[in-house]
Amino acid sequence: MKDILLSWGGVKKEIAGKHLLLFLDYDGTLAPIARTPGEAVLSKEVKGLLRGLSTSPYCSLGIISGRALGSIKKAVGIKGIIYAGNHGLEIEGPEFKFTVPLSPRFRSALRDISGKLRKRLSGIKGVLMEDKGLTLSIHYRLAGRKDIPAFERAVSEVTRPYAARGSVGIDHGKKVYEIKPPIQWDKGKAVLWLMARRQFASGGKGVLPVYIGDDVTDEDAFKALKRRGLTVFVGERRASRADYRLKNTGEVAKFLRLISALKRE
Repeated sequence: MKDILLSWGGVKKEIAGKHLLLFLDYDGTLAPIARTPGEAVLSKEVKGLLRGLSTSPYCSLGIISGRALGSIKKAVGIKGIIYAGNHGLEIEGPEFKFTVPLSPRFRSALRDISGKLRKRLSGIKGVLMEDKGLTLSIHYRLAGRKDIPAFERAVSEVTRPYAARGSVGIDHGKKVYEIKPPIQWDKGKAVLWLMARRQFASGGKGVLPVYIGDDVTDEDAFKALKRRGLTVFVGERRASRADYRLKNTGEVAKFLRLISALKRE
């Protein structure tokens, strides 16, 4: 992966004159990872940059998050842009709203798992269960190191039978397990769906997708956009499907400043 800030000269030429479909993850990308989801907030500067880009005729802005749709809309708080919650299972934008249909079997399995995990994990301090309606997140960032083996064992024993039957899928992110539908739909599919909508409206001319994210689930979007646009991984991890890298949320803000200035020229 190349450092996109050090490669700005070439990137600028590629972006110039194009309508950007700018997709960004939230936690760890726009806002620093915090102890709890509620503590991860946008800085005034980043929110101002996003608001400015949202009104540019040369940019369409989308926030693609693992949070529930209502949660990510509240966290960002900018009207007139695209929001995709639950890793793209629910999407809302100007004049449209879409939710992936889910089977009663999955919803029943999710309720069972949620109830069982609440009992099994009730004695472990620092575990936070987040019911997001279409998915379930189990955060353990605040759990003590000595409690991690018991936590891992409980999650595995409860979820394994459902996963083996194909009733649910499981992802492991940054100090969080995600229980999700066992379907071929992810952030990558969501981004391609949004691109198809935009390209249909514009005739497919002069549109360039740019995706910036830090988590394992963002790798699906990096894969989907290979040779279609610019993909940027945020963090220190060396292996990623992304073409470029930014070190942290501070460098994401710097990159947004460069794009904002370019689109004002």
